Amino acid sequence: MLESFTLDSRGVRAVLQSAEVHQMVNTAAEDIRARVRAKLPSGTPVQLRSYTTDRGAASVTIAHARGMGWQARDGVFTRSVAEAGVEFRAWAGQ
Repeated sequence: MLESFTLDSRGVRAVLQSAEVHQMVNTAAEDIRARVRAKLPSGTPVQLRSYTTDRGAASVTIAHARGMGWQARDGVFTRSVAEAGVEFRAWAGQ
């Protein structure tokens, strides 16, 4: 039985900021982007933006005026993310 545990905050930060983790995030985002594209009319722009905060991050956006409607009506993001095995969280800045 584990009696004590000390979290290595610097070590966790280093892992989250590593190129390997950022690449994993980008790979997952590209998978989601492809799944979203497959659910939309051909030629609909779906953008992937890779960025860094305190860790590697990425966002996928339907760059079309009807994008929010497709999500609201058809759940294109929700379904695509679930298919990829990732938890869907709406961006707080909406």
